[in-house]
Amino acid sequence: QVQLVESGGGLVQPGGSLRLSCAASGIISSIYTTGWYRQAPGKERELAAVITSGGSTNYAASVKGRFDISRENLKNTVYLQMNSLKPEDTAVYYCYAQIRRVLGNVRDYWGQGTQVTVSS
Repeated sequence: QVQLVESGGGLVQPGGSLRLSCAASGIISSIYTTGWYRQAPGKERELAAVITSGGSTNYAASVKGRFDISRENLKNTVYLQMNSLKPEDTAVYYCYAQIRRVLGNVRDYWGQGTQVTVSS
């Protein structure tokens, strides 16, 4: 069984920073594209930032220059450093990963979500 476990969410003032972490556990062969999506109240889930196994990154236009995604392959972990946070960054952040299990197919996995609230 593969699981994605997120940590690092919370309440922060505008202009502040948070770092999200997501660790994948289970019998994993490979992790391909991984990253973070977010869903604000009343809105659809949207991409925040993703990173491929080769290290290429893709950011939402609204977070470019403020967020930095990275991964630590030996730990099966992806990080999202969020700086200069704005109230409009308030959302539930979901970890995402394309994972191949040992002797299995590639499929998408999602974390349970972590709340990020930016407010004074």
